[in-house]
Amino acid sequence: MVNVLHANDTAGEFPRSWYAATATPPGPFPAAKGDLTCDVCIVGAGFTGLSAALHLAERGFDVMLLDAHRVGWGASGRNGGQVGTGQRLEQDDLETMVGKDHARRLWDLSQEAVALTKALAARHAPEAGFANGIIHACHRERFLPHARAYAEKMAREYDYDLIRPLDGQEMRHLVGSPAYHGGDIDMGGGHLHPLRYAFGLARAAAAAGVRIHEGSEVRSLDNGSPATIRTDTASIRASHVLLACNGYLGTLDRRTAARVMPINNFIVATEPLGAEAQEEIVRGNHAVADTKFVINYFRFSEDHRLLFGGGESYGYRFPDIATLVRKPMLEIFPQLAGTKIDFAWGGTLGITLNRMPDFARVAGNILSVSGFSGHGVALATLGGKLAAEAIAGQAERFDLMATVPTRAFPGGVALRWPLLVLAMVWFSLRDRL
Repeated sequence: MVNVLHANDTAGEFPRSWYAATATPPGPFPAAKGDLTCDVCIVGAGFTGLSAALHLAERGFDVMLLDAHRVGWGASGRNGGQVGTGQRLEQDDLETMVGKDHARRLWDLSQEAVALTKALAARHAPEAGFANGIIHACHRERFLPHARAYAEKMAREYDYDLIRPLDGQEMRHLVGSPAYHGGDIDMGGGHLHPLRYAFGLARAAAAAGVRIHEGSEVRSLDNGSPATIRTDTASIRASHVLLACNGYLGTLDRRTAARVMPINNFIVATEPLGAEAQEEIVRGNHAVADTKFVINYFRFSEDHRLLFGGGESYGYRFPDIATLVRKPMLEIFPQLAGTKIDFAWGGTLGITLNRMPDFARVAGNILSVSGFSGHGVALATLGGKLAAEAIAGQAERFDLMATVPTRAFPGGVALRWPLLVLAMVWFSLRDRL
């Protein structure tokens, strides 16, 4: 199996992204060394791990946070920065899956997730620059009735009136592309600079007393009371462990690995286009995500670059990202044909079969939170808080998320990748119909 921690990146170095070029990292923090003990050891310093560490430290726990590379190094520091409302599945689908009462509680948690992310960003990372509004763009006219019906349902049944349907004319006013037929705009969500947000959480966690150790890849985890976590240079005994690795888990826990598959995603940043051109492309500084299965998502940076994510790749090794992503970018915005791409980067996220996150008790004192399926900025932040609650003895909300059914990929770890490739080929063909 390819180790995605090392497949495409240089050890301990952030990718050459626009995010890394415009954020100042905390630390560096030393690698873990020697025989160590703590109340809680967290593996993975992304949004989940950072949030859990901060919330636990504020409760008085002695916390160690380990990362194989740097804080915010993985998907948390490379993603599209979209802070979406709801779970990864729409409420209609959740009601069918778990019933209306459970679906309502999941919706309430998702609303808390967005509010928590906004509050933490405002307190610890105001430089992350949260901006309101996510446009959901329908790439086929047949999707418009559902978009309108869903907005009406959310207002009627969930008292959520921040989603407004958009017809074709309104969509073209907001998004300067011939590719979309309408959709909706959700003013409850928004977007931010994800790496600055992660760095802000790391500084807050360190100030609260969290012992952060970078360059500390976990080689083994032994269940027990206490549990034992081993890196190349340390052996750590912890009363509790949280695995917050998402797509970078590897085989550290085989139960989670069978349910959460790593896949790559890619983003480019254009040269600065200027404020006037930005308004012609995406009006109002909103983020945009479309209805394709192989989704296109984009927004503008503070210096007026288009940050565009998209493209499909069927291997763990990164392709020529700029060439790959330029194709869907020009399909959406043909007027950018002569535009230079200044940055192109990729990252690995974790997906589940039903696209809902995987919350689990690996053992009595070991929790795992992962599988956000591209919807993790807010939910991973909340996931860390819920894990902290569970470790502190208040597990009801963690268990609510854990009761959402996730199942292993057919064929387990060995066959999940070739089966995903077949599925992605089929869905990418469907996107063209």
